[in-house]
Amino acid sequence: MVFMMLTAVLALPFVGLFFFRIYENQLVHQAESELIAQSAALAATIGQDLRMNLPADAALGATVPLDTQPEAPGELAPILPELDLARDQLLRRRPEAQLAPRPALEAFRAAGERLRPLLAETQRVTLAGFRLLDPQGVVIAGREEIGQSLAHVEEVAEALRGRFAAALRLRVSKHEPPPLYSLSRGTGVRVFTAMPVVIDGRVAAVLYASRTPSNVFRHLYEERGKVIAAGLSVIALTLLIGLAFHRTITRPVKELIARTAAIGKGDRSALRPLKHHGTAEFATLSQSFLDMAGALNTRSDFVATFAAHVSHELKSPLTSIEGAAELLRDDIGAGEDRMTEAERRRFLDNIVADTKRLTAITNRLRELARAEGTPTDGSSYLGSVVATLHDAFPGLAIQGRGELASLLGMSTENLRIVLSHLADNAERHGAARFTVDAERQGEFILLDIRDDGHGISLNNRARIFDSFFTTRRDSGGTGMGLAIVRAMLEAHGGSISLADATRGTHFVIVLPRQPRAKSSNHSSTSAFRPDPIRLIQPDR
Repeated sequence: MVFMMLTAVLALPFVGLFFFRIYENQLVHQAESELIAQSAALAATIGQDLRMNLPADAALGATVPLDTQPEAPGELAPILPELDLARDQLLRRRPEAQLAPRPALEAFRAAGERLRPLLAETQRVTLAGFRLLDPQGVVIAGREEIGQSLAHVEEVAEALRGRFAAALRLRVSKHEPPPLYSLSRGTGVRVFTAMPVVIDGRVAAVLYASRTPSNVFRHLYEERGKVIAAGLSVIALTLLIGLAFHRTITRPVKELIARTAAIGKGDRSALRPLKHHGTAEFATLSQSFLDMAGALNTRSDFVATFAAHVSHELKSPLTSIEGAAELLRDDIGAGEDRMTEAERRRFLDNIVADTKRLTAITNRLRELARAEGTPTDGSSYLGSVVATLHDAFPGLAIQGRGELASLLGMSTENLRIVLSHLADNAERHGAARFTVDAERQGEFILLDIRDDGHGISLNNRARIFDSFFTTRRDSGGTGMGLAIVRAMLEAHGGSISLADATRGTHFVIVLPRQPRAKSSNHSSTSAFRPDPIRLIQPDR
């Protein structure tokens, strides 16, 4: 695609040559306009000469049509150029002059002799060809064809009838045109005009003029050195554009494709910044891709580690159940060495306990999966959620303080799950008080959650958010509660961290605040507006 674009850019100047037809047409108009102006001036001079020198009985030509004459003396009657290269028919070369049926009258031959120097001088300056014809179409002045008739030529015949006429004809040239010059239709045409000289409303003579219009290709050929320099400049500019494309787009794209293939094959060393970024936008795109790939690799590592933890956590109770079941099966045919009723009950109790642990682990795994894929829409009032914890944890003195009327960007059910996990941990570790302090910080709400339980030892502080880490394995702990809390908060754009505490445990939760304007869309929250008086509970 880049190569095609550069080729199009390089071809534009050459394609533009064909659009010079418009300019060529303008040059034809210019040539016709100049011939009209020159012929009008010469016709006035010739008409004055003929009025003064022609005898009264001189035979004049056809009567000029009324529609070509001004309605009032002195009224303007302009003749406008109308030839068009694209519209008008290009006539063949001008027919050769023929023998005149009758020679020109002596008075007109004499007029031709008098006016010949005027036509020659005008032709020398304007480079236009002029011939003066008598009323019968016989040439009486000009450089060639004196005494011959041009009455059979279309535009001359029209002028002999009293109307101005113009035509485009193929050009007759004695010289071979240059190669570039031969590309255009306008280079091989010549403009012909025939203007009647009118005396007393009748045609006294016809001024037949012709000229080759200027041509843009001729100028280009004459300035071919500059054209070549311009072409080389265009090529150099195109190469510079191509180099810029290569450095800013093509090379970074190829490098990113190579990195993608390497990452797909498991090459972790490919997760490094590109050597060539090109543009700032592409640098951002490539870095975003590498960040995504890094996150996916991290996620893959987490899944692998998590699967190993799950298999380890499930293996212990399954092995215990399998061993107890085998012992009970072998005891069926043991005879006198059979287990006592107490021993069998102990093995059965172990099986039940391990089964319950398996059930707890699977339930927590399901909760973790829901937390990581939980819907992030909805909102809730903090105070109303804190109020629901009293019935769930009657053994805790739960207090809510601060910005309890704040609307949080988390649904009521999800926020209840988060706070319930933390309250459950506090209660299981000997806490009697559970306090939630809310403080607004810009677009976020900071929750200080404290309890007065046993706290967390220094050795365990770095591991409390790890899946399956628990200090209550013997009493049924699965080590998944805080992992679920963190996953659910991160899904909502929040976070949780463990802070220092002189007594008990201190967690800090940050959650985004929901704008009040959106509260009308969440009917589930409007029914739970907090009652600050009800939330402050006395110590139990």
